[in-house]
Amino acid sequence: MIRSMTGFGRGHEVLNGRDITVEIRSVNHRYYEFSCRLPRAYSFAEEKLKTLLQGKISRGKVEVSVLIQNVTAVSEKITANKEVITEYVTALREIQEELALEDDLTLSSVLRLPDAFTVVKEEADEEQMWEDLKTVSEEALANFIKMRETEGERMKTDLLCRLDAIEKNVTFVEQRSPLIVEAYRKRLYDKMCEVLEGKVADENRILLEAGIFSEKTAVDEETVRLRSHIAQFREMLESAEPIGRKLDFLVQEMNRETNTIGSKVQDIEVTKIVVDQKSDIEKIREQIQNIE
Repeated sequence: MIRSMTGFGRGHEVLNGRDITVEIRSVNHRYYEFSCRLPRAYSFAEEKLKTLLQGKISRGKVEVSVLIQNVTAVSEKITANKEVITEYVTALREIQEELALEDDLTLSSVLRLPDAFTVVKEEADEEQMWEDLKTVSEEALANFIKMRETEGERMKTDLLCRLDAIEKNVTFVEQRSPLIVEAYRKRLYDKMCEVLEGKVADENRILLEAGIFSEKTAVDEETVRLRSHIAQFREMLESAEPIGRKLDFLVQEMNRETNTIGSKVQDIEVTKIVVDQKSDIEKIREQIQNIE
């Protein structure tokens, strides 16, 4: 199944108190090019994401966007400095007794004491963070690949139609070529009869000239190679492997054979066919520029 290099996929899950969204998008590119936007706390995962996607994507300019928000996950831990609080309370009690002050010490008073509490940022569990991110990324990747394959099927249908049209043109040229040689032989015979003013023309000379013309204008090799290229093209369209670069080579060869036919056969009907065929080949070339 062929795949387009253009695609988009999105994944979203809430895992371990984190709301995670991953979006993958790509456009055509000669090689695999990866870029990623990650929250700073997840910068360690960039290379892992690149490797994860590279295992499934061979070509294309790929951009990954990751958005993560804490829902219930606690990233900070607050601890009470009991020794410090005890010292504060003891000192306050002593002052209260010595000065006969009203004892209005409450929990809210303790909260305002300097250094009574310590806020400690919990160490991130990078392994768990990566597993969660990987899960959502794989969901986005599956949707991304599905879109690429859907677009690839549409392209495949169009390519097969154009290959059918080219194959019909090849058949026309194969059938037309002998007629061109025969027409040339007849014109040559008539011209020689005219020059000789009614005398019998040299049949062997005419056959020799027609044979030379036939060799110069023969396109059997070109049409055979074209049919071979078309067959290989169809076979590749059924492959599960990335085929974009291979198809590009085949299209170059198809264009080369078509140009050779156009230069060899000086016939208005064949010329029209060559023009149409080159147009189809160019459209095929444009299509395969976006095939992985």
